[in-house]
Amino acid sequence: MKKIVFVFALLVSLIFLSFKKNQSGVTLKEVVVKAPFEMPSIKIPDFTNCKEYSIVDFGAIKGNKNKISDAINKAITKANKAGGGIVVIPEGEWITKKIHFKSNVNLHLKKGAVLLFSEDPNDYLPAVSSTWEGYECYNYSPLVYAYQCKNIAITGEGELKAKMDIWTEWFKRPKGHMESLKQLYYLASYNKPLKERQMVNDSAHFRPQFIQFNRCENILMDGVTITNSPFWTIHPFLSKDVVLRNLKVYAHGHNNDGVDPEMSQNVLIENCVFDQGDDAIAIKSGSNQDAWRLNTPSKNVVMRNCIVKNGHQLVAIGSELSGGIENVFIDNCTVVDGAKLNHLLFIKTNERRGGYVKNIYMRNITCGKIDEGILGIETDVMYQWRNLVPTLERKLTPIKNVYLENIKATNVKFISRILGQKELPVENVFLKNIKAENISGEKDIHENVMNFERKD
Repeated sequence: MKKIVFVFALLVSLIFLSFKKNQSGVTLKEVVVKAPFEMPSIKIPDFTNCKEYSIVDFGAIKGNKNKISDAINKAITKANKAGGGIVVIPEGEWITKKIHFKSNVNLHLKKGAVLLFSEDPNDYLPAVSSTWEGYECYNYSPLVYAYQCKNIAITGEGELKAKMDIWTEWFKRPKGHMESLKQLYYLASYNKPLKERQMVNDSAHFRPQFIQFNRCENILMDGVTITNSPFWTIHPFLSKDVVLRNLKVYAHGHNNDGVDPEMSQNVLIENCVFDQGDDAIAIKSGSNQDAWRLNTPSKNVVMRNCIVKNGHQLVAIGSELSGGIENVFIDNCTVVDGAKLNHLLFIKTNERRGGYVKNIYMRNITCGKIDEGILGIETDVMYQWRNLVPTLERKLTPIKNVYLENIKATNVKFISRILGQKELPVENVFLKNIKAENISGEKDIHENVMNFERKD
């Protein structure tokens, strides 16, 4: 009997010690999100009980890029090995090379801290598994990169800022860049292995994303400011459970979308301010054969309580949508008067994409002048790809179940422009209480649409 009691006591002690150990590391908490579709709770990391690791304690010296980069990497490794930790960037400007995350790490920027990312492309080598416009490839590392990580965060009141000297020159698309685009298109179309898709060369100039979460889970970004970007600003790719809140994003370069959830699921974007050179939010799911192979839709994406100061669209869907996009809810957002905007919601695809779009909801939006209109759906959008490469396999995109309600604008060209395809019309588009003070053209411009209804 004594032996049994002893064993039981030992087991209880071990469980208690294990619980204490877990309590000192990263825990998960759930964010419940209401949406007009079944939306799973989102699990995000909580670092409340984790130790802080200041980069100064690991040798960071202001103005010394190499020492700062080494210190950040050492602090990340230490936090990871501890089972969870907060890597602290103190007040002041800290110039750095690329940052590569590990699991269970919170990169925390104190108020007044600026992480300034080098403009030297060599600081983002060796190449890593990344993407370019919906195709997987090896490219320059994103400035902040997380690959197959869990429980990661970027928090605080500080700023992540990209030096743009070289990237601005790379905005141009000379012949060398276009030839590399063609090469990637064919490599992806014929399912060549990722290791063969090496896109770093003298003339490709495929700019890296600023922040990419690649195949990650349980992601939080909260409070920080992000200024400038070589390419897409925040890119969750093949990731799950993502919360982006209280961010201020300013990037007015070429392809500078604010957030590009791609093949990602259970995403919440809330209480953010976007001032963009391209779309505020662009929801994507890969291009053509590459995405058909990965076969992962973007799903359960909610954007709410955000302010857009500039951008091509409040929300774009596509044109890289070959994996499918479903269950998107945009609620209670404001586009400031004077913003440069083409559409509030723009769904775009082409004959190469396939995939699908369904269950898209937009409610309670206020904006000023829109250069085009409130809703745009177009099925022949190819940009530079139209004459660059041929269609190798034709797959149309079914688009259905689009709901807009309680939207106010000042000046627009149209309320809705829907250009479907005769073979596959757009289906089930419902507009309710959509108001514009002045409409300069036709209210609704439609080709190949089935079951459209508008109630003013």
